[in-house]
Amino acid sequence: MRKLFIGFGLVLLFALVGLRISDPTPVQSLRLVYFDELQKWHPRRLEDLPVRVVDIDERSLAEFGQWPWPRNVLADLVDRLSAGGAAAIVFDVLFLEPDRLSPNRLFLQPSYDGLSEGWDPDTLPDNDRIFAQAIQDRQVILGIASTVNESEGKLPQKSGVVEIGDNPSQGFVRSSGFSIPLPELSDAAKGLGSINMSPYDTTERVRRVPLLWRDANDAVIPSLALEALRVALGQGSFIINGESNASGITRSIRVGSIEIPTTADASLWVRFRPDHPSLYRSAADVFTSSMENLSANFEGRIVLVGTSAAGLLDIRTTALGENVPGVSIHAQIIEQILQGSFLSRTDFVEGVEILVFVVLGGLILWIMSVSGAFLSILTATSIGALIVATSWFLFYKHGILLDVTLPVFGGVLFFSAMTAFQYFVADRDKKMIRRSFSHYVAPEVLHQIEQSGHKLKLGGEMKSVSVMFCDIRNFTALSETMAAPQMVTLLNNIFSALSSEIMRQKGTIDKYIGDSIMAFWNAPVDVDDYPRKSCLAALAMRHAMVDLNLSMDPPPPKDIGIAIGIGMGTACIGNVGSKERFDYSAIGDVVNRAARIEASCRDVGHDILVSEDVMKASEGLAFLEAGQLSFKGVSQRQKIYALVGDDMLCETPMFQKLCALHTSAISAIARGDVEPVDRVEQCETLAQSLNIDLAGFYARLTQRLSDFRD
Repeated sequence: MRKLFIGFGLVLLFALVGLRISDPTPVQSLRLVYFDELQKWHPRRLEDLPVRVVDIDERSLAEFGQWPWPRNVLADLVDRLSAGGAAAIVFDVLFLEPDRLSPNRLFLQPSYDGLSEGWDPDTLPDNDRIFAQAIQDRQVILGIASTVNESEGKLPQKSGVVEIGDNPSQGFVRSSGFSIPLPELSDAAKGLGSINMSPYDTTERVRRVPLLWRDANDAVIPSLALEALRVALGQGSFIINGESNASGITRSIRVGSIEIPTTADASLWVRFRPDHPSLYRSAADVFTSSMENLSANFEGRIVLVGTSAAGLLDIRTTALGENVPGVSIHAQIIEQILQGSFLSRTDFVEGVEILVFVVLGGLILWIMSVSGAFLSILTATSIGALIVATSWFLFYKHGILLDVTLPVFGGVLFFSAMTAFQYFVADRDKKMIRRSFSHYVAPEVLHQIEQSGHKLKLGGEMKSVSVMFCDIRNFTALSETMAAPQMVTLLNNIFSALSSEIMRQKGTIDKYIGDSIMAFWNAPVDVDDYPRKSCLAALAMRHAMVDLNLSMDPPPPKDIGIAIGIGMGTACIGNVGSKERFDYSAIGDVVNRAARIEASCRDVGHDILVSEDVMKASEGLAFLEAGQLSFKGVSQRQKIYALVGDDMLCETPMFQKLCALHTSAISAIARGDVEPVDRVEQCETLAQSLNIDLAGFYARLTQRLSDFRD
């Protein structure tokens, strides 16, 4: 049971480890939810950092018209922000098509409020050219977007990339292609950056953002936040630090003097702070504010232009559970980098998580195997609380993301499964015990125990029973030639065969004593004709041993035999032992007498001997008188009989003749008339013709003449 329990536990433990290593979506989701809770508990602190968002909000749309605005308006926005001293102007906006009022557009939308009756397309300003001139030679970054189609042409490379290590860029998040602004705009811009938050579904929570991408043509594309930082710092390239002995692994990205630790695919775990109004300035205010006010708000700052208007569908959910404009997430990434407030989750941390789970599971398994569920729950709860506390401490002090869902939830699942296994195996073991117990007692006894288990107490009742002792002969010599496991197997096979015959005749097995069996009949339930049934069981046991000897391979040097003694009398039948452990057994003089009858088999030379009262109560079976024996503790000698065969043999004329001749020989011996050698030899010859082995019996008979005389 304990080995099976531990074996099942180890299989389950490593199955859960395998599940964690395979990391299916439900496991990932549970882990990410826990990481969100860590950020909610201890978000990044709010500081006044050189980052601002110009928000194209609902008020701005109300004052300046629907989006998209004419690009000459955006050119004016760039002029005013540059005049206010912005270190970099970042558009979280796509400029993929010509302006709707541009002469270069294939068709026009005359819904613009600024147009008057009788407008002439040839007189329209070229707003794309105006916007391109506005951003030319200024620190302006435009957004590009990942697409499912390959990029049309080669992406403009605004920055250099220096790779240190074994080609770390091979591990970047890949996109089939990117949609880029109009050529005149992308050429004029100082930088181009991906506005995409995640390579996954854009509706999910933003937790981790790629800082560098790679397209189908192996071009490296920075994120909008990383490109903004490069341009603001006046750097011409990124330095990517990878592993020297592992391809496609990124450890950090350097922009100027700033080192940004990343995941292996160059992504950044975003450490959020609660959204705050101080980050935002309305675009409407930029157009109407004084130059002094513009300088106070934007000088020396990275300014991101985006929208919070609900109708423009750029609202995202952060790890804190807040719905914020997408542009604010780019801003928070820049803030996080400037603060140096990074989150870390390395391969080493993941390995520690798995190791902790294995140790915790092994500890639970060991405690459950040697103790009860209470100690297991107490230990597991204490260790689980320690793991959670450690995780929170590491996050608070070092920004380390240590996942506790594996050891905690995995531990709960493991404990529950092991508890269920214990319950069902215990139920199975009860059935096994029932089956095992049925080998020792009659089915009637087992039924009585099950029906009235509350009545199992010390003591018993006096009943008339027949008691059998059976000893295995020639087994000791054979066992000396066998290894212990083989000897036990053989002994079990012999006991199984003999016990089955006892049970078949409604006997109750009292106990196994070495290579002997004790059984009795007529208890605890009454058995009709129980002396005869005990004799029939003995004859069946004789035949079972013959079959067993024939089936042995290799055959034993000498056939294994049995010696059986059966007595009849009154015995105390009941539960004998201590209050904690007891056996259903028989105690009384009849037990001693049956044991001594069995011990006499060797001297008598026959394998089955019974007392006189058993013989008289078993009419119809073939018996021969075997003399009178003295038993220790009994004043008078007791007459015993050899059980030769069943009722079919008893009814044959040849056995009747043998029985008469045997009685004549015994009478002659009792009178002391003459030596009965001739008559004994005639009996032996007649027995041989009946195919009955009585050679040893008659050979010993002539040496036991005193057993037949008074």
